[in-house]
Amino acid sequence: MKRLLTSSALALTALAGTASADEVAACLITKTDTNPFFVKMREGAEAKAAELGVSLSSYAGKVDGDHETQVAAIETCIAGGAKGILLTASDTSSIVPAVEQAREAGLLVIALDTPLEPIDAADMTFATDNFLAGELIGQWAAAALGDEAANARIAMLDLAVSQPTVGVLRDQGFLQGFGIDLGDPNKWGDETDPRIVGNDITAGNEEGGRKAMENLLAKDPTINVVYTINEPAAAGAYEALKDIGRENDVLIVSVDGGCPGVDNVKDGVIGATSQQYPLLMASKGIEAIAAWAKDGTKPQATDGKDFFDTGVSLVTDNPVDGVDSIDTAKGTELCWG
Repeated sequence: MKRLLTSSALALTALAGTASADEVAACLITKTDTNPFFVKMREGAEAKAAELGVSLSSYAGKVDGDHETQVAAIETCIAGGAKGILLTASDTSSIVPAVEQAREAGLLVIALDTPLEPIDAADMTFATDNFLAGELIGQWAAAALGDEAANARIAMLDLAVSQPTVGVLRDQGFLQGFGIDLGDPNKWGDETDPRIVGNDITAGNEEGGRKAMENLLAKDPTINVVYTINEPAAAGAYEALKDIGRENDVLIVSVDGGCPGVDNVKDGVIGATSQQYPLLMASKGIEAIAAWAKDGTKPQATDGKDFFDTGVSLVTDNPVDGVDSIDTAKGTELCWG
């Protein structure tokens, strides 16, 4: 994994700070710099870095799944003398050798949002409980359908063929919440329940969501429940359904809880979404790097979990019995804080 740094690695900086000799340097590496979730994450990191006097450099893949760009960014951070890295990995297993290289060089590596495989490959993970996030929207969808849940035709709009942990956890959580028996809970797509029409991938963006929805509708035009990995994919799925006049009779659920996504819940595009707090993830990550640089203190996991849980809330304007939720007014107030 030890390679010469290339100019392409250096060119990936979305925002870069130059640390003086007495400043703490940190890096933020996200999957993309266009997804609103990662934009908010960067805002949280920047604000906390400015508050604590940390010099922050930000990097991003060209698209979700751009593993090589993230590896190059890690190498750049090591060479640049960073004290720590905040990382949302596109490929949660293949990135591990680069993470090990950073830790061997004395950097604190914190996974944000997306656990590595294995999770302890990073020093700590600050994230939503992604399985719970999926489970909440699954429970809500099943309760919203009532007896008709037994006859559901479900489209699963996932993230990527590499099945990063965040995608597996949300997918499997949704299915369990809906009442579907899981196969291997460490991967998606091996379930045998006949209600599942199929899985397709979206790359977590609107165009991918549209194409995945079109593919699954071609397989079964009677689909009436759509799980989506995130809200951009949900927006694309909605447009595909709208094209065939079915936007009003299909239940779409998602995860993220960004301000645009909450608006889509309010407007009826999405029935319910699980809200995450990426700004908190990133700000806590910068605090952890500053503490590590000061005296070698490492962050601790939430009691009973192997990561630091930054919380999740179900957002819907159509609450159901037995599933705690907040409405879109509250969701708008909290979106991505």
